Amino acid sequence: MMPVLSNVVRSTARNPANSTAAARRLARLARQALIAEAELTPKPGLVDRRGVGAHTDLSLDIMRRSAVAIEPYFCRMAILSKGARPSQSMREQLALIGRHAEHAMLEATCGSNSHKGAIWALGLLVSAAAMYDEDGARATAVAVKAKDIASFEDRAMPRLVSHGDAVARQYGVAGARGEALCGFPHVMKLALPMLRRRRQQGAMEQIARLDALLSVMSRLDDTCVLYRGGAAALATAKEGALAVEAAGGSATPLGKRRLNQFERRLLNLNVSPGGSADLLAAALFLDAVERRQNDVEPDESVAEGFQSQAAVSQGRADSSQSLAEVSRTPTEVFHGTH
Repeated sequence: MMPVLSNVVRSTARNPANSTAAARRLARLARQALIAEAELTPKPGLVDRRGVGAHTDLSLDIMRRSAVAIEPYFCRMAILSKGARPSQSMREQLALIGRHAEHAMLEATCGSNSHKGAIWALGLLVSAAAMYDEDGARATAVAVKAKDIASFEDRAMPRLVSHGDAVARQYGVAGARGEALCGFPHVMKLALPMLRRRRQQGAMEQIARLDALLSVMSRLDDTCVLYRGGAAALATAKEGALAVEAAGGSATPLGKRRLNQFERRLLNLNVSPGGSADLLAAALFLDAVERRQNDVEPDESVAEGFQSQAAVSQGRADSSQSLAEVSRTPTEVFHGTH
């Protein structure tokens, strides 16, 4: 049975009027960042406006419903954190709200794990941003504060090992917890700088966000990819993203061709870089906070110049026989949500 929420959280649940404007804004930005990430197109292996990517249990509609379902819990995290400092007690209350958010996510998606990693990452960042009095706290300061919150153990955490935890231990990688404990380096050193650099260069927002995502994919030890495809799939994901970067990014003719080739490889491997997607959403959230925006700019992706997922899937089917002939070694199959 789900533990009972603390008095602070229960009073908020009963009386939404207690939610402050600042908390509602942060929760709204988190929800909008998640939806903007989901709608961004084209994303190799991921759900987007064209289709479901390498997933069988997710869709764009499910991702949108999930983001809406967990927004109230981000608001409760912000209310709890307003003007406070990181502490053991706060960490455990935030974790409890997070577990309720996961429950709401699973109810909204009929059991699909759409945003578990995002609840962790954005929950920390929403809480950290709420600790500052000003609306436009610097992204760096928010990331450091989130790191401080994550440094406290959740002593009430159920004795269960998530897929991400198991993979992180198996392969010796940081995982979602390690990313937070290091201050979100893939967001601060890769995604945000690339996002802003592309904007300064006059790129469309779609291209700026795609290239920010690819910058993370090229270097992140994504546990979602490791879980479903192992080390070989992770190497393919990193190499594919780097190839697009080397071609000048997703806007160049060569970059578009390489992005289409990259997606076909991920679909052949049946892997989806969900960890990278979560960190793009985190970058969009922090960017909006620092710029004092009331809303994250909606996604307006266009697919011109990129293959549809139907075309990619057809290429995948056409190549399946030759791929089978190239390798006679059975590959490990992973089951479960990611």
